[in-house]
Formats: sequence, structure tokens, C-alpha cells
Amino acid sequence: MLQELSIQNFAIIPKLNVSFQPGMTVLTGETGAGKSIIIDAVGLLTGGRGSVDFIREGTSKALLQGLVDIEPETPIWGVLERYGVEAEDNQLLIHRELHRSGRNVIRVNGTLVNATALKEIGSHLVDIHGQNEHQELMNVERHIKLLDEFGQDKIANLLKEYQKNFYEYRELAATLKKRRNDEQAWAQRLDMLAFQSRELSEANLVADEESKLEREYQELTNFQDVLTALSRAYEALQGDWEGNGLETVSLSMNSLEEIEELSPKYQALAESVRGAYYELQDAASEILSTRDGLEFDGERLIEVEERLNLIHSLERKYGATVADVLAHQEAVDFELAQMTGNKKTAAELADEVAIVRKRTLSLAQDLTLERQITAKRLSKEIHVQLADLYMEKASFSSKITKRSQLNEFGQDDVEFYIQTNPGESAKPLVKIASGGELSRMMLAMKTIFSREQGVTSIIFDEVDTGVSGRVAQAIAEKIATVAQNSQVLTITHLPQVAAVADQHFYIQKQVIGERTETTITKLTTDERVDELARMLSGDELTQAARNNARDLLKRAEQRIKH
Repeated sequence: MLQELSIQNFAIIPKLNVSFQPGMTVLTGETGAGKSIIIDAVGLLTGGRGSVDFIREGTSKALLQGLVDIEPETPIWGVLERYGVEAEDNQLLIHRELHRSGRNVIRVNGTLVNATALKEIGSHLVDIHGQNEHQELMNVERHIKLLDEFGQDKIANLLKEYQKNFYEYRELAATLKKRRNDEQAWAQRLDMLAFQSRELSEANLVADEESKLEREYQELTNFQDVLTALSRAYEALQGDWEGNGLETVSLSMNSLEEIEELSPKYQALAESVRGAYYELQDAASEILSTRDGLEFDGERLIEVEERLNLIHSLERKYGATVADVLAHQEAVDFELAQMTGNKKTAAELADEVAIVRKRTLSLAQDLTLERQITAKRLSKEIHVQLADLYMEKASFSSKITKRSQLNEFGQDDVEFYIQTNPGESAKPLVKIASGGELSRMMLAMKTIFSREQGVTSIIFDEVDTGVSGRVAQAIAEKIATVAQNSQVLTITHLPQVAAVADQHFYIQKQVIGERTETTITKLTTDERVDELARMLSGDELTQAARNNARDLLKRAEQRIKH
């Protein structure tokens, strides 16, 4: 469920914050006030395509944020895990920035994701249905998934077993095809992988080895320079010559010690020089010890040089760094294990492919039969819903045709068909021309599928266009029914629909400081009466219109109670 929505510098909205509740929320207002802009913002937060045209004129970026509750044990959790998004409190904070430079920043619970990931996540959160949009129900590719969802566990279990066998069949068939296509290339590839695996294994690379060897190589090749520098440093401090560094500092120290009792100032100077003297004395001892401990190891230099040459050679072949080479070795060993793990001949593989294919086809046929049974049950339930919407003569069906090739869903193509008038042929749902019929068809299906999809919020953007009278009232009641299973946000111009909402927001466009701005206001009961009266009669609010509005609200409340 969408809890909070925050919008900044988006189209004609400078700043807007709104909280939503469960159930049904209606958004009303004059045409062009910005109702659809708010829906556009929700669309972008759930993976819609961004554009700099959305950014408010005179600003550098638009900022959108949405707080969404998610249900436990729903499919979205697997999607979140795949993209590394954590949601321990069952909430998602979606943050999206659109910059004029074209940069698009998206975060979900603080984790950076791309637009593709957001779209997949958003598909489990919000289903937006607009008057002219081809959303899920208008997407033929989704029809088989919707039918399977309606079939619930029976189809789900069959599909799971089928897919297990299908993926096994596909992998075996790909292996057989690769083997048959070029036996020589297979053997050459096998030889190359074996050589690389052997070469890399014998090298026995270690991740941080190269940097350590290079430091050791520098020390060994600069042995004489190091020895000379240490000797000079020691001679300067404590060499066998009059006036060396320590003798000079000692003279200074002795001189200051003669006067240190005369003043704290002199005492501080004496202590400072005395400390320096003892530190230099320690340093001289350390330098001498280090110098005397140096020993040039020519054999070790050769070993280090040869080892570095080997590492650099492997890096030229397999990767820019040791880490890259090790990653390549892992990939080589994996592919080699796959190729050598299957010792079967091409003929043996072909027999195995045939066995698995036969088993997969049998499961696909079981799926087809179960889908046909489910399709009949779905048609009956859709007909009941359409009858409530005064389309009792309409006929809904699911056309199941056999594919030429198996895919991950079996051997079926599924498309929803509808016959709106007796005597006419059934036509694909996606090609229905009448806006009023399409609205009612969609609502009938939403009433059923909202229980199965697990989508937390459904948005209807003026889906009631083209209807009036008793049909408008039926649509209002059907949207309210959908809201019993999912949060529903509805933009409408119909007072019948607005009256059945649990909360009502009024969208208004104003000119503030010579700039057009959209504002949103949650209406009180009295304000709802006035807004419904305006929707009923126009700008002139008469007492009769207000009475009609109160009657609408009263009847809506009575229907909810029943």
C-alpha cells in the first residue's frame, strides 16, 4: 500500500506531500488541475520512463519519494533479494531524482538501483490503469500468467514441475547441439581449456603476491644504494671523526645543562636538546644494526624476477591484474568441469534429450488441460462481474492455442477474447474499441484478479469515461469492491464514484507569484458535499445539488454497511 507521496519541482507542482490510507481514495478537480500529474509521479516511482520534460521550469532537478508497505510472503521479496534491497520493517522508501543533465538517480531503501530494477519492483507494488493505457490486462503476454494466477496452487504446482523438466531439457538440448555442430571445435575448446587450467594451476597465484614481490624486488635491486645510504647516515651521526652529529649535539646539551638551573626557560631548552640527543643515539644504533644485518641474496633476486615475469606473462594473457587472472581461472575450471563432466557420446546425449523431452511434453499437456478447465471457471466468474456492470449479454473467453515450440510456460499461447453483443464474433480484449465497454471489462477482471496478483495498490485514471447513469453507479460499486482487496486510488469526474471513496482529495491549480502551481487538499465531510454538488451541477452550487450530494454519500454509506 502507498502510504506517503512527496513531490518536488515536478511539472507544475513545486512541492507536495500527501498521505494515503487503505481502501479507496478519490482525486477530483477541474480538467487540467494536475490530477494526472500526481499519477505520473507514482508511475515514475514504480519504474515509468523519466524525462527532463517533467522537471519544473526554472529548477535543476525533480525529486520524487514514496513510502510503500509490502505484504510478507509475496513475490516481491524474491525481486528485492535479487537486487540487494533490504526491507526488514516491511516498508520500501523509493527515491527518484530527474536531473536536467539527463542523470537519473534511483534508490530503494537507500540501495542504488537502475530503472529496469525499479520497473520490476514497481510491477509488484502499483498497477496503473489509464483510459488509453495498455497495462497488464491489455498486454497479451500477461494473459497466460493471469490465467495461471487464477488457477492458483493446482496450476502453480504443475508449472513448477514442468519448468524443472523444461530447463533440464533445454540445457541438454543446447549441449547436444553444441556437440553436434562442431565436434572438432569441441575438442579444440576442451584442449585449450585444459591447457589454461593446467598453466594457471601450476602458477599457483596468490591475490596479493604481486605487490609484495615488487617491493622485495625493489629492495634487492637497490641493495648497494641502500647500504651506501645507511652507511652515510651512520657516519654523519656517529662516525669515527671529530665533530660528528652526536658529538655536536652532545656539546650543545652539555652547554645548556650548565645553565639550566638558572631559569625554567633554560631548563626547557636543555631538556629538548637532551631528548634529541638520546633519540639520535637510538637512531644511530638502529641504522648500524640495519646496515650490518643487510645481506645481498643474488639467488633470491633471480627467483623474484622470474616469478614476476611469470605473473606479468599471465596478466598479458588472461587479465590486467592477478585478481582478473584468478577470476579467469575460476571461469575456465567451471567450463572445463561442465565439458568433462559429461562423458556421454552424442548418441547417448540424443537419447537422454528424447527422454526428457517426452516427459516435458507430457507435463505441458497436463498444463494445457488444467488451463482449459481454469479458463471455463474464469469465464463464469467474469460473466457474473459483467452482469453487475450491465453487460450481462457479453461473453468472455480465453483462447488457448498450441505453440510451435515449448517455452518456460508450456506449449500454450493464451489470449482473452470478449463478445460484447449477441450475434457478433468474439474479438481480442486488446482490440475493444468502446471506452465504456473497456472500462467495465477491466473492472470486472480487476475485481477477480486483484485478489490473485498481490499488487498492493491499483490506480484508475479516469477509467469511467464514457459512462453515466446506472452504469456509472455500477462502476462505482465495482471499484469499491476492488478496494476491499487492494488500496485503490481513483481519478474521476463521476460523482457516483467519488461518493463511495473512503477519503477524498481535491486537486486545484492556482497562480501564485506569477507561477502556476498544483495543490492538493483532503476534504472534510462538508467540503465533500460541496465538491460532489459541483460535480453534479457545475460551478453554481445550489441547495438542490447539495441535497443530491448528501443523498449520494448516504446511499454509499448504506451500501458499505451491507
